Amino acid sequence: MHRMLSPSIDRRGFLGVAAGLAGSSLLGSSPLTRRWASAAPTFEISLAEWSLHRTLRRGDLTNLQFPQKARSMGISAVEYVNSFFKAKAKDDKYLAELKRRCDGEGVQSLLIMCDGEGALGAKDPGRRAKAVANHHKWVTAAKALGCHSIRVNAKSQGSYAEQQKLAADGLRRLCEFADTHQIYVIVENHGGLSSNGEWLSEVLKRVDHERAGSLPDFGNFNIGGGKKYDRYQGVDELMPFAQGVSAKSHDFDDAGNEKHTDYDRMLDLVVKKHGWRRHIGIEFEGGGSEEAGIRKTKVLLERVRDRITADLAANKQKDGK
Repeated sequence: MHRMLSPSIDRRGFLGVAAGLAGSSLLGSSPLTRRWASAAPTFEISLAEWSLHRTLRRGDLTNLQFPQKARSMGISAVEYVNSFFKAKAKDDKYLAELKRRCDGEGVQSLLIMCDGEGALGAKDPGRRAKAVANHHKWVTAAKALGCHSIRVNAKSQGSYAEQQKLAADGLRRLCEFADTHQIYVIVENHGGLSSNGEWLSEVLKRVDHERAGSLPDFGNFNIGGGKKYDRYQGVDELMPFAQGVSAKSHDFDDAGNEKHTDYDRMLDLVVKKHGWRRHIGIEFEGGGSEEAGIRKTKVLLERVRDRITADLAANKQKDGK
């Protein structure tokens, strides 16, 4: 049977969220505020490096500078993308320097998003084994940085059922290696059948390993051929396996709402229904200023978080607990 370790939030993170919300204008100093800590902690906010991919590709920012950039925007946890330090996966000095900078900024490293290392569900057994081996260096890099996971893709070929079998095989092999380093292998809905929540959730069940998980992304539900999978259904199906959550954003209306995803609906699903209490990562992919897009996403997440926190506290008070 598929087993997942329970999501948790560390004491420092809990107290930081509680302190911030206790002073908010929404909660004020009412009995509701005073009882919030006994109601439920809510999520923290992290930053996916892909949000700054244009800035990084221009050379205006480096991977080593990414933690400081996140901290300058009031974010204390980061999610790396391997393409921005691909030649450094086995460079112990580089990884130590990156960790030193994170520690100096008070920034936590959460995961490494891994692309370009081969199809874990390749039909050819040799290619599949090679893809698994190619990911090993990112498992050890994640361990060195203090991450909890690497994010991978469940790419394969063949029929619906064939791809499930092949992807599950490759993922299982990688999980067995990652387990020796206490690192999770988490799969994002990232195009093709992986963007079908039912397909991917079944793959993770077939992997049947406690280190296998998901990274539900609010926006990556293009299954090809012009077809899209319902994003709310997909996230709902993937949340039972989640070891991370990605808040995709592109465009905002005048009220600060994301035009493509109803964040209130999505976060009610993630936080209220599935009880998520860890980080939710900002992944801005819109046009214009990347920093402005990140900040707008952060404000939106904080606004909805405040509302959910108040809802949870009110429910707790109503129940008399």
